[in-house]
Amino acid sequence: MIDYAQALNEAQYEAATCGDGPVLVVAGAGSGKTRTIVYRLAWLAEHGVEPDAMLLLTFTRKAAQEMLHRAGLLLNQGLAGVQGGTFHAFGFGALRRWKPEWLGDRPFTVMDSADINDAVKHCKDQLKLGKGDRSFPKTQSIVGLLSKARNKELPLDEVLRREAFHLLPHADGLARLGDAYKAYRQEKGLLDYDDLLFELENLLRHNELAAASLRQRFSHILVDEYQDTNLVQARIVRLLAGPEQGPPGNVMAVGDEAQSIYAFRGANVRNILDFPTLFPGARVVRLEENYRSTKPVLDVANNLLANAAESFRKNLFTSKVGGDPVRLVTPLSDMSQAKLVVRRVEELLTSHLPHEIAVLFRAGFHSYNLEMALNQAGIAFRKYGGLRYTEAAHVKDVIAYARLLLNPLDLPAFGRVAAQHSGIGPKTVEKLYAVARSGDPKSTEKAFAKYPGFLEDMRFVDDLRTRPVPPSATLSAVLEHYRPRLEALYPEDWPRRQQGLEEIIQMASGYSELDLFVADLALEAPDDDDADSNEGKITLSTVHSAKGLEWNAVLVIDLVEDRFPSRHALSRPEDFEEERRLMYVACTRARQCLDLYAPASLYNRAERGTQHVSQSPFVRELAPGMVEEWVEGFGGTLSRRSAGGVGFGRKTAMPGAGAAPTSGLAGGFSAGFSGGFSGGLLPRPQRPPVQAAYDDCQLPPDDAPAKAASTEATSGTATAKNGELCYCRHRIFGRGKIIRHLPPDKVQVNFPGFGLKIILSEYLILES
Repeated sequence: MIDYAQALNEAQYEAATCGDGPVLVVAGAGSGKTRTIVYRLAWLAEHGVEPDAMLLLTFTRKAAQEMLHRAGLLLNQGLAGVQGGTFHAFGFGALRRWKPEWLGDRPFTVMDSADINDAVKHCKDQLKLGKGDRSFPKTQSIVGLLSKARNKELPLDEVLRREAFHLLPHADGLARLGDAYKAYRQEKGLLDYDDLLFELENLLRHNELAAASLRQRFSHILVDEYQDTNLVQARIVRLLAGPEQGPPGNVMAVGDEAQSIYAFRGANVRNILDFPTLFPGARVVRLEENYRSTKPVLDVANNLLANAAESFRKNLFTSKVGGDPVRLVTPLSDMSQAKLVVRRVEELLTSHLPHEIAVLFRAGFHSYNLEMALNQAGIAFRKYGGLRYTEAAHVKDVIAYARLLLNPLDLPAFGRVAAQHSGIGPKTVEKLYAVARSGDPKSTEKAFAKYPGFLEDMRFVDDLRTRPVPPSATLSAVLEHYRPRLEALYPEDWPRRQQGLEEIIQMASGYSELDLFVADLALEAPDDDDADSNEGKITLSTVHSAKGLEWNAVLVIDLVEDRFPSRHALSRPEDFEEERRLMYVACTRARQCLDLYAPASLYNRAERGTQHVSQSPFVRELAPGMVEEWVEGFGGTLSRRSAGGVGFGRKTAMPGAGAAPTSGLAGGFSAGFSGGFSGGLLPRPQRPPVQAAYDDCQLPPDDAPAKAASTEATSGTATAKNGELCYCRHRIFGRGKIIRHLPPDKVQVNFPGFGLKIILSEYLILES
């Protein structure tokens, strides 16, 4: 017999050895969740439950196999009879035996990703949707939107309103396409991944024989990562446990509501929060002892949870002694933040291996400045969650213009710009390039006349070449020119890509020569796909991609409003709470060292310069004395803020402080070339097409943003009793003055210290 009391802590023992009935195991980060499930499986087997009466539902087949293997080792025998795997695999097995009624006697096939894309494209072509309209989303994006609407169980137009507002003009067409895709599947006897779940639910609700057979077979159900289930998966678990009107059977759900961060995939945190209601009489066991992190890290994590609007209250603790204090660093800007992070990484590398260090961020584009700084410092990294900056197609497009400006004979850049226009293939590119290189203006004009869009691009590049302006101004002009092309080439997600592209202007602002900037972008270490090579690289990762992983040292960057939490999270309380959980996940990835970075300013293209930003509310909530505060001075040094928060302590220079920034290559790309597209090779229009873009690059007076805000605040119609301005309170921003109504359900509020915000009315409390 296994000595469970010796192998498990008190809470784990309670969970693994509890008797019959529904049980919810709330497993805090690093608390031994998998170990508890493994011992639960072994305990059930030792107490007479046959393996084929157990059902283990996980989110990957690998996770189920690992748990069953470990449980089998504990028992010194296999647990091959246990059915373990994903919800989708279980659904397929059940539907093989009890086919959906609409199929009749016909067989059915499960579609893979390629099948689904082909089917949606077929339906799209049949309906003649998007023909001649480049703003219509591409097939793969349509598949994602249709699946998201089903998993979230929301109307498609509501999903578009929340996540892809720019596609709302196509809402009716996409809805018709969704109906056609459903009819296509039913006509041809096909099920996609989502069908497996909804058809399984339908089976359990309407086929009493099938439901009774499954319930009789599986007397004990275990569900891992329950916080990541969507609505239909939670209903399936409840139906497997018994009729909804009757008492539930033996279900153990294991998860952590504080790590529910996949709402964008359809996960619903209400499933775990409402478990005691959905399963009356459920026992709740909390796993709070953390085996991963030190006490300072856990203090920050507990502080985050204490301010959550709704959660299973728990307090993570550890038996580990000591631990480095959590550092809160305030760089002057997001650009200097990258340099400070590099210096901190260099310091950490003296005591930690590269693969034990990670930098985490909310969105993939937040790491772009850091990627360049790491490349300049010669620090290898591997990125998870989004492409490296220079790997993204839209970034390559923009850089191609800069490369042509520097070197008119750059054939790859010439071809990339040409490929943005329909009707120009590889052979045409070679012909146009040969004509342009010949230097004959008449032949060039004649050849390019067939492709007016490309001709405009070449004139644009020629005009850029005549204007000696800083790299940031040049790239600002390129972005203005490229914007319509971006919307046409990437209709499904151009707003996200545009947001990432704006980073390039700030990245270039530290350079005086364009060729040095382009060279630094290009001079990245070759990426080795061999997994063994990870040991020599630090990790850059979005927080979503970091879930389930851990490192000795973790640095979390861009902890400011509009980045973490994201700008979209403040309009709905549930979105803001998910951002809080995301922050909790980020902090609990750290074993020993945790650094938090909250820059004082960010580059804002709309304001044409850097703009002061407020710290993330998650940082502002930290209790006094919980973190060690450091502030960057204008010389690039870090100063320790005194414990009382007033004044500064002894100024301490970090490693590398005051060093001149790395400038990149010593020479340019265009040296040695002559001729090309400049010097009258292509006729120029009378008015330079980029003049307006350059005018936009001029910085406004220092007080322009303040004046604009003041004007905006006083020009609206007042919202109040008797026509007077009135005040309100918001959970995050505190007290503010309502400036105007924005029908139908939003208001504009001026919050002291935060500025103007647009908020849904229902999230404000009016002062009487």
